[in-house]
Amino acid sequence: MNRNTEKKLEDKNTKPTSMRILVYDFLSSQNSALSLSEIERHFEHADRVTLYRTLKTFEEKGVVHSIQENNTTRYKLCNDDCNENTHKDLHLHFYCKICKQTTCKEDIILPQNLEGNFRIDEIRFFAKGICENCLT
Repeated sequence: MNRNTEKKLEDKNTKPTSMRILVYDFLSSQNSALSLSEIERHFEHADRVTLYRTLKTFEEKGVVHSIQENNTTRYKLCNDDCNENTHKDLHLHFYCKICKQTTCKEDIILPQNLEGNFRIDEIRFFAKGICENCLT
């Protein structure tokens, strides 16, 4: 078992079960956000419900953020400053129409100094186009 992964999950108040460690390690090796079906293909012998519950727990605890894309939800690991109260993924989520991958463009962010008598817990900042790899 990966002690570093166990520590990261414990820091997010998430019990590091074997499946959670496997899913976390898999997601950490990915460059793009993945759907449940894509994750399921990697874990061909795992139960779909177990994978879904793992992702939902991760989302609730600030381990992953979900990206809504048409009728599909994709998952990507959060930065360390997300937690169970607030997801701080104020960056652009970009979907490429050619390679069909969704990536986080962390260099394109919303301003964090939005003023007003309110608290924003989540913003969905999404764009579609052609990624730098497919453009060349």
